Amino acid sequence: MPRYSEERKAAVLKKLLPPENRSVASVAADEGIADATLYGWLKTCRQQGVPVPGKRKTGAEWSADAKLAVVIETAPLSETELGAYCREKGFGSFQPSCPSRCR
Repeated sequence: MPRYSEERKAAVLKKLLPPENRSVASVAADEGIADATLYGWLKTCRQQGVPVPGKRKTGAEWSADAKLAVVIETAPLSETELGAYCREKGFGSFQPSCPSRCR
């Protein structure tokens, strides 16, 4: 099994994580890295609290750090962009809790 430098891993993960959010299959084909390797790297990121795209419906499995990272990442988004972000991440329908966003 090939070993990848930390710099190479970081460059590849950058393509998989927000804001690019490319698919594992696409990045694997472009980079010549096995899908299983990329899924393993994403699993490690998830365990370290990095917000990783996926099919989860809730953030119940996320660490406090991952939740904070998503709040920071979405803070500058408009309501339309926030809705798109939530759909992209698989959160389903979004119900804003902030009164200023409900107008």
